[in-house]
Amino acid sequence: MNNNDSSKNGAENKKNKQLDAFRVNNKGKKLTTNQGLKVSEDEHSLKAGVRGPTLMEDFHFREKMTHFDHERIPERIVHARGYAAHGEFEVYESMKEYTKAGFLQDPSVKTPVFVRFSTVAGSRGSGDTVRDVRGFATKFYTEEGNYDLVGNNIPVFFIQDALKFPDLVHSFKPEQHNEIPQASTAHDTFWDFIANNTESAHMMMWAMSDRAIPRSYRMMEGFGVHTFRFVNDKGEGRFIKFHWKPKLGVHSLVWDEAQRLAGKNPDFHRQDLYEAIENGDYPEWELGVQMIEEKDEFNFNFDVLDPTKVWPEEQVPVKIIGKMTLNKNPDNYFAETEQVAFHPGHVVPGIDFTNDPLLQGRLFSYTDTQLSRLGGPNFHEIPINRPVCPFHNNQRDGMHRMTINQGPVAYHKNSLDNNDPAPATEGEGGYVHYQEKVEGRKVRQRSESFKDHYSQAKLFWNSMSDVEKQHIIKAFRFELGKVKSKNVQQQVVEVICHVDTTLAEQVAAGIGVTAPEGIEPSDETMSSPALSQENTVKAPATRKVAILAEDGFNGEEVKGLQNALKNAGIASEIISETLTPISSSQGEELQVNQTLLTSDSVLYDAVYVAGGGDSVSTLKGIKEATTFVNEAYSHYKAVGASLDGTELLAAAGVETSSSADGVVILQGGNSDEFIQAIAQHRHWARQV
Repeated sequence: MNNNDSSKNGAENKKNKQLDAFRVNNKGKKLTTNQGLKVSEDEHSLKAGVRGPTLMEDFHFREKMTHFDHERIPERIVHARGYAAHGEFEVYESMKEYTKAGFLQDPSVKTPVFVRFSTVAGSRGSGDTVRDVRGFATKFYTEEGNYDLVGNNIPVFFIQDALKFPDLVHSFKPEQHNEIPQASTAHDTFWDFIANNTESAHMMMWAMSDRAIPRSYRMMEGFGVHTFRFVNDKGEGRFIKFHWKPKLGVHSLVWDEAQRLAGKNPDFHRQDLYEAIENGDYPEWELGVQMIEEKDEFNFNFDVLDPTKVWPEEQVPVKIIGKMTLNKNPDNYFAETEQVAFHPGHVVPGIDFTNDPLLQGRLFSYTDTQLSRLGGPNFHEIPINRPVCPFHNNQRDGMHRMTINQGPVAYHKNSLDNNDPAPATEGEGGYVHYQEKVEGRKVRQRSESFKDHYSQAKLFWNSMSDVEKQHIIKAFRFELGKVKSKNVQQQVVEVICHVDTTLAEQVAAGIGVTAPEGIEPSDETMSSPALSQENTVKAPATRKVAILAEDGFNGEEVKGLQNALKNAGIASEIISETLTPISSSQGEELQVNQTLLTSDSVLYDAVYVAGGGDSVSTLKGIKEATTFVNEAYSHYKAVGASLDGTELLAAAGVETSSSADGVVILQGGNSDEFIQAIAQHRHWARQV
């Protein structure tokens, strides 16, 4: 053998070793879906009765058939802007009583997760801080297959039936004739849809609230939106809704701040998440479930299957069952964040579906979408989508196939390969659909129990603080003020009037239309304190403070403040006119982190003006410094200063009396009051 042959054989051996990881042998294995879920039956599709129609929720049939439909490569589109992170989930106690889902059994087991946050309406190039719903999708890599909890930061949705989803999306996307506006619902077609599809009234209230402009991905709730089922090993089912509760509380931007951030830093949310993880400030959420026994299905004044309704937590408490921690950023945005494929039909034994008509449609649309977006039926083989457990089935070929299947058999049943892979029994972990009696005529109708469009919209309004109500009024005025059609504006105000007369009158006055008369608003009197952000957790951890200083600043004061902030989990940055290190009045140098040109008050949670006569005197002569302080104050943030620094506060129009809300003058180095002011997030007394 010559050297060339030896070199060639070495290259072949190396390539073979590379391919070994993708070689699959089905002998002696159990049949699974491409997500690694064991399949208990592979001959009959799921039907409504033995002679009834095949059901759309049969995810195994659709995956198998869709894969077959795309096995030949031909001769050669929402949630576009997102960011994601890796992490882990741990259950607090066994949920065996309620579900047989394996990852919800053992508190000592940590399940890997990948979570993607996103805006809904905008393109990949749009800004992070626009007014919009935020996606909150979690992929659990369990030992029984991948489970995807695909939700939003708002617990309800605009529509009740998936058939209307294309219409909704067409309405809020940029208008057809000019592709304007980007990532915004403040235009005619969206509000025309709202006016003519009143089931959207509840979601409309959430979208106009502060929930639609979150401070951070780390500070927003997540919801499964739909009603799912837990099924235990006895075959007992319960209706459930999923909740993600952020340990940092639920906090938002103010509208002017959100708009400024879109220009100052359109990547604000993704950068915030990335930096928190890099700094070791790992974001945490607790997973909670609301559960309703099947016997109580009709004991509420709302339909538990209606995706435009919440289950008020005061009526159906949230049981906290586990915690998720995000602790690793992706190595490559495209390979992981962009190529991750979620689907509400990716379930594990113990989690099942209900007849929620919006959920039923999503069970079809997600796989169909991935086929176009990721180029074929093998998107489950992309590393970020591969389950951690092995998967075995007789699906073959198709675009971007990476698995190297061995043997001639690509069908079920077979004798040539001993009928491997064989279906798994329920005892072996095979997925068995929850048996629910279904009967009735095939109709295109909606249940009468879905026809109440306004009572929960009023419930939401009743639950808001006075400040939150003012923000909702202003949001309506802004959005509808951008609508050109007076007819559409008038129609929307009439819809609002069905929710609350005062709200409708305030909105009408702001956009110059007539306040409707003769419309009886909802008579709902209940409120749900859990819906108001005023009742959320308020803590200083992971907040960020800008410290304004120039040459001659009080070094001992600044050093003491920075240490106190750090001990409270608060980050701080020194802001000056240039990046040249500045010298304290004691002669010590301090590195500058940002300049007044490269930073802005909207990028921080609070501002502090360092003491030192020379430093304050210099800052007073810099317009950007007074603007920095004034904007932080006008956005209701905590503002701190030394006694010397009050001169800059006064120049910026900041009230410094002892009664000034959230304005703290530090004396004697005690920073506790300033830290508590930061923890409050906003100081709304300034608005009132």
